[in-house]
Amino acid sequence: MAHLLRQAIYQKKEFLKTKLMLSEFYRGRGEQLADYTLSELEKEYESLRKMKKEM
Repeated sequence: MAHLLRQAIYQKKEFLKTKLMLSEFYRGRGEQLADYTLSELEKEYESLRKMKKEM
């Protein structure tokens, strides 16, 4: 069970990092994003989504 949870967390982190790196705002910051926790990545992603909605 623990293995499945770790795998799910890893996949979610990779998904969020990919989405963030594809945005113009995070280009070239992949190394920095690699050190982020899942919670931090989710916060950054939500901030980016809100910022895009306001534009």
